[in-house]
Amino acid sequence: MSDGAPGLVVRCGRCGQPNRVPTARVFDGPRCGTCRHALPLGGAPLALSERDFDAVVSAATVPVVVDFWATWCGPCKSIAPSLEHAAAELAGRLLIGKVDVDECPSLAARFDATSVPLLVAFRGGEPVERQVGALPTDELSRWLERHARA
Repeated sequence: MSDGAPGLVVRCGRCGQPNRVPTARVFDGPRCGTCRHALPLGGAPLALSERDFDAVVSAATVPVVVDFWATWCGPCKSIAPSLEHAAAELAGRLLIGKVDVDECPSLAARFDATSVPLLVAFRGGEPVERQVGALPTDELSRWLERHARA
């Protein structure tokens, strides 16, 4: 998996094997190469990188919310469980992605992620709304649900 091929690395929920999913196949119902179990795409936030961000966001058939976050950010850590829960709850209606601003500085600059957490909602590959800062759990749930309905 160190061949540099574009795609996401997703761990199988059954056997734990990491699988590289080509960006173009993210929404094709990929399965684990080892045990053939369906990979958990859409049921958990997807870690996005500079290599796969545009392809995933533009190929999504549902709205996408991207969490620009940092490992050192307390508010980022506080909303992470809510985003994980929402990713599972809204799977099939909303895709949640995560971008570590320290690992992806050009994406952080491109979306002006100078304050984190920053949530950016996308439809049809285009940003439609931004939310800077951590929202209380109930407000975050309503914000995500509103984008899932769009």
